[in-house]
Amino acid sequence: MKKIKLKDISERSPEKFSKEETKKELLKLKIRLEELQNLLYAESKHALLVILQGMDASGKDGLIKNVFGAVDPMGCRVYSFKAPTATELKHDFLWRIHQAVPEKGYINIFNRSHYEDVIVQRVHKWIDEQTVFKRFGNINDFEKLLTGTNTSVLKFYLHVSQEEQLKRLKERLSDETKMWKHNEADIKERDKWPEYMQAYEDAFEHCSENADWHIVPSDQNWYKEYYVAKMVVEKLESLKMKYPGLKKAE
Repeated sequence: MKKIKLKDISERSPEKFSKEETKKELLKLKIRLEELQNLLYAESKHALLVILQGMDASGKDGLIKNVFGAVDPMGCRVYSFKAPTATELKHDFLWRIHQAVPEKGYINIFNRSHYEDVIVQRVHKWIDEQTVFKRFGNINDFEKLLTGTNTSVLKFYLHVSQEEQLKRLKERLSDETKMWKHNEADIKERDKWPEYMQAYEDAFEHCSENADWHIVPSDQNWYKEYYVAKMVVEKLESLKMKYPGLKKAE
């Protein structure tokens, strides 16, 4: 993938998009997504892994709820990867990730992912540069294994501006429904914004061999949700799935 400069990409929707009309399209996409997920589950020949990355308050939780909330929970699973446990640290960094990939017929969603191991750890210098680039190769091999075994991988970076992020972080101090999300460390992490942008840009460049990254303008939730829903629906439609017929009596 060619070098991406996040500062050159807008965090807002293209001008041609109307909020009202886009929300109507999103409703149609969600209905179609529900149909396709049911077909995916019934056929059980393919799987879909959706990876969501982004800075704090970029809207990962809300996106999962508002885009995937209508699909059958029997065929959709969400995983959130936080700091590795003591047991996980005794294994390679992809060990815990591999256990969470979707089985055939399922959509699995990663709210943060294995990319934390080349983003956060790199920014905080918990690993050296040699390890970072070695992990890029490990990730490419891992994603090649998935895509080579009928697991489609969609990777989304939720591109939020510093201004919008700060606004959302401040809302957590005054909105009782969001206070539980407040973490003082999130404010401090803003000081490392340039380092995070560089780390993400390197990941986009070096980890796109088997699954492209999609940079999603995320200052407006309605557009972000529409964008991701559209990409997911298009990916599932491209699989040309069919319902299995009646099972033969044994």
